Amino acid sequence: MRKITIAVFTGAIILFVWQTLSNTVLQLHRSSQQYTPKQDTIMSMLSSNFNEDGRYFMPTLPEGASNEDYKKLQKNSTDKPWAIIAYHHSLNANMPVNILRTLLTDIAIVWLLCWILLKMPDRKFATIFLATLFTGIIAFLNGLYTQYIWYQDPGIYAHFFDAIISWALCGLWLGRWLRS
Repeated sequence: MRKITIAVFTGAIILFVWQTLSNTVLQLHRSSQQYTPKQDTIMSMLSSNFNEDGRYFMPTLPEGASNEDYKKLQKNSTDKPWAIIAYHHSLNANMPVNILRTLLTDIAIVWLLCWILLKMPDRKFATIFLATLFTGIIAFLNGLYTQYIWYQDPGIYAHFFDAIISWALCGLWLGRWLRS
């Protein structure tokens, strides 16, 4: 029990520290948070036009539109500007709660991975390292990359580096600590 507890908490701290560095000191995600000097005008316009929090894709059609309407929209929208807007009526940057939620999520992720790793009968460093790295790659490809295919988030390379680096570092630790 002691071995898995140390593995999980250390692995989670590795992921958490990388996430913190990636989003703060290293500024890898800056391309997803670009500045525009017109932000006050844009925010004023959005506030007067959106009634509720949500993620909006434009152009699109209301729910229940016909297949014919979608074909017409696609034809009329091709090669024209489009946008995705995540709108919220108020900024609630509760840093302590968000930090705690992130750390608890990292603990859960590493615990789930360790559970799988400990089921392997012959745990060698290389196998654990690669399984951990592949876990990060699978998570990236299944979530962030499949979204990128459709919506071209400019931060995709930062997310890729996050997946590779954080899970490789975690794999180095787990490979050393959990090997049989």
